[in-house]
Amino acid sequence: MTRPRSSPDLYAAAAAALLVTAAVLVGRYVYTYDDLIVGWPPLLGRWDPHLGPGTPAAVLVAAGVVAYGPAVAARLPWRALLPAAWGTALAWTWSLALIDGWDRGIAGRLTTSQEYLSVVDRWHDVPATLRDFNGHILLHSPDNWPAHVAGHPPGATLTYVLLDRIGLGGGGWAGALTITVGATACVAVLVTVRALTGERLARRAAPFLALAPAAVWMGTSADGYFAAVAAWAVALLALAATRRSPGWAAGSGLLFGLTCYLSYGLTLFAVIAAAVLVLGRRGVRERPVLLAALLAGAAVVPVAFTAAGFDWWEAYRLLVTRYYEGAAGVRPYAYWVWANLACTVLITGLATVAGLRRAGSVLVRRRAGGVLVRRRAGGERADGARAGEVRLAFLVAAGLLALLAADLSGMSKAETERIWLPFALWLLAACAFLNRPRGWLTAQAVLALLVNHLVATGW
Repeated sequence: MTRPRSSPDLYAAAAAALLVTAAVLVGRYVYTYDDLIVGWPPLLGRWDPHLGPGTPAAVLVAAGVVAYGPAVAARLPWRALLPAAWGTALAWTWSLALIDGWDRGIAGRLTTSQEYLSVVDRWHDVPATLRDFNGHILLHSPDNWPAHVAGHPPGATLTYVLLDRIGLGGGGWAGALTITVGATACVAVLVTVRALTGERLARRAAPFLALAPAAVWMGTSADGYFAAVAAWAVALLALAATRRSPGWAAGSGLLFGLTCYLSYGLTLFAVIAAAVLVLGRRGVRERPVLLAALLAGAAVVPVAFTAAGFDWWEAYRLLVTRYYEGAAGVRPYAYWVWANLACTVLITGLATVAGLRRAGSVLVRRRAGGVLVRRRAGGERADGARAGEVRLAFLVAAGLLALLAADLSGMSKAETERIWLPFALWLLAACAFLNRPRGWLTAQAVLALLVNHLVATGW
């Protein structure tokens, strides 16, 4: 792997730190709370230095990954690495959440007045509720849905309704499900990176995905669960393209369809899916049935919800109106269009910024050199290491493009530290380009621990 000198990485990290500092200072001293409607700009939360029962565990997990993560990821058999990454992500997320204690950190997160569990009792008749869902989106509508329920398609709420129906009701079970499923997102990203770019880069990315600062918000924001569903949709698509498997393609389509009924904004995952199809175009050309299977799978969830009486397009139109009836109608676009990016730095870390700089450098050199990037059935070409880097840089760039589209849309003003979790995980893969991983992992861990101990995050 080409290893540029370290100073440009540090410059990129320093610029990102300055961006966060500017967002904090401008948010505190130029705008007021009534302008931004967040307690500790650019984050939704409040200044609240504290320790908790999860503090020792979080420090131990961080120290273990920093000390042994890169070596273990390089040597562990691949089949063992995936559950190890999942287990580490689980331990990291649980310990960070428990810094706030069981009630505030886990059991109470999804039970507040604006969250999904607050309306579970209104879903006695699921088909009837789906038919009537759009009638409660606007603020002036009778019995209007709380913010998070109104702001998402009903698939999000229905997840927790079904969990309640099988006897696992309450915030504790909902939090546990969200953390457990959300932690699998790092495994999905690793599977995708390995399938499209090679195992070496996936192994290098593994410690950074397991120790992501995003875990502060993955436990237990429902967006962490959404991130996992979207990530597995991409992973199955990568497997379908590289293994020429219609079954994987149909599974990918099914999850893509579900993703669109969990969050309207995750339709932007079409950008990442397109990147996967470009990288796997050889397999798609050889087996066009893959596209048919993908589309067939993608139709299942939309057809089911439409047949049940839910109109996605009408709901989205009403949501835009509801969005500007609430805080979004007050929050200034001129601040959030760049402060959102400061939130992204906080959930992905300075290491990711340095990794993105290197990814950009790889793409620039590729364009200048005209390197042809292809993956053959028998493995990568003789210049496989170089080709793998270009492919990974392309995949990461797609994730960044989707995130920037969300930013410019104006439909994500504040709270992007949770809303953009699904996109942020794909940026973390850029850390595979970094050398001296222990130093960068230390920076990632310190950032997450500081945020979780100094700010009472909320949504």
